[in-house]
Amino acid sequence: MTQTHSKARQQAEIAFGHTQSDFFARGHAVEELDSITQAREEKTLRLRHARLAKEAQDIATASAGLIAKRASKS
Repeated sequence: MTQTHSKARQQAEIAFGHTQSDFFARGHAVEELDSITQAREEKTLRLRHARLAKEAQDIATASAGLIAKRASKS
C-alpha cells in the first residue's frame, strides 16, 4: 500500500533526510577527531614518561660515576 504525498511534502522529506545525514555525519566526524586527540594525548604522555625515566637514569649514572671518581681519589 503506497501512499502518495504532495510534491511539497516529498521535497520536505528529502530535505529533512539530508539534514539528518549532515547532522549524523558531523557527529561521526567529531567522534573521530576526539579519538585521534585522545590517542595523541596518550602517546604524548607515554613518551613524556619514557623521557623522564631516561633522564633520571642518566642522572643516576652520572652521579654514580662522580661518586666512584671521588671514592677512588680518597
